[in-house]
Amino acid sequence: MRVAILTGGGDCPGLNAVIRAVTKSLIHHGNAEVLGIADGFEGLMGENPRVKPLAWDEVSGILHQGGTILGTSNSANPLRDAATLEQTGRNIQALGLDVVVAIGGDGTMSLAHGLEKVGLRCVGVPKTIDNDIANCERSFGFDTAVATVTEGLRRIESTAMSHHRVMIVETMGRHAGWLALESGIAGAADIILLPEIDYDLQAVIDVCRAREERQRYTIICIGEGAKESGASQTVRERVAHSPDPVRLGGVGHVLRERLQPHLKSEVRTTVLGHVQRGGDPTPFDRVLATRFGHHAAQLVIRGQFGRMVTLQGGEITSVEISAVANVQRTIALDHSLLVMARDIGISLGEAGPGG
Repeated sequence: MRVAILTGGGDCPGLNAVIRAVTKSLIHHGNAEVLGIADGFEGLMGENPRVKPLAWDEVSGILHQGGTILGTSNSANPLRDAATLEQTGRNIQALGLDVVVAIGGDGTMSLAHGLEKVGLRCVGVPKTIDNDIANCERSFGFDTAVATVTEGLRRIESTAMSHHRVMIVETMGRHAGWLALESGIAGAADIILLPEIDYDLQAVIDVCRAREERQRYTIICIGEGAKESGASQTVRERVAHSPDPVRLGGVGHVLRERLQPHLKSEVRTTVLGHVQRGGDPTPFDRVLATRFGHHAAQLVIRGQFGRMVTLQGGEITSVEISAVANVQRTIALDHSLLVMARDIGISLGEAGPGG
């Protein structure tokens, strides 16, 4: 069997752990030849596909490393036009690939599902620091990102307390608020603003004013997809031809401009940016990524293609890739973490008593 592995979308702690687990499992138990595709689907789109053999030694010593040894791309789109799709299909046939293990988020799964029309058989592995993949309780990379943002919040708090400021920390997460929510709770944020709940500006002002009279500082954790009630999301840029052309970012600065005229405290914004995606994975993510990679190899060996590995009920299982393509997992408004946050006095920017 000839199996290829690719990593698509943004980089993420734990990718190398998956590559290692897939490769070693397939070599040890599947007697397979394993190839690595360079830079995600981009490596399959040109006239000369870019691949390299992945032997046992090639993937040894990479478990703890952040990033991906294969490279990745969050703009490569083999479905963008008929000519690109045909060229991708020819490359898949020329390489003699039996199946591709695609490691990525909902965008990567959508592309893998779409490439079925040119004969690509695929097994998916969910990857995202946003934790927004449908039918998956937790994706690897998320735990590491939460730890990184939490440390950032704690460092910001010491400055906020010393200078009596309102400090806004903007996280990634796109249209899902998981990263802002869990990091905000872990980092003792006073206000957490999420894409799922449009915030009321006056409610945020009221909390900051109340804290000006008591603690004299406020920490706000805001997801990049959050927006004020009646407003639109803050778009940083649009990337033509990308499967996900809209790039969010900058909402923290928008909120600072809206808050400052109403407060005595100085308001500052920190956008954590790509520091959230980098670095070595936590032990939890190393184990989860290895479990995902091993299960993906088992799906390949058993010939169960068109499925994505997932975590449900604490157990590793799989679902049809079609069930996660073009779908995002957001926070339900009755989620227990939201209930808990309100009960312990964290404001979610909601109008009414308590904010």
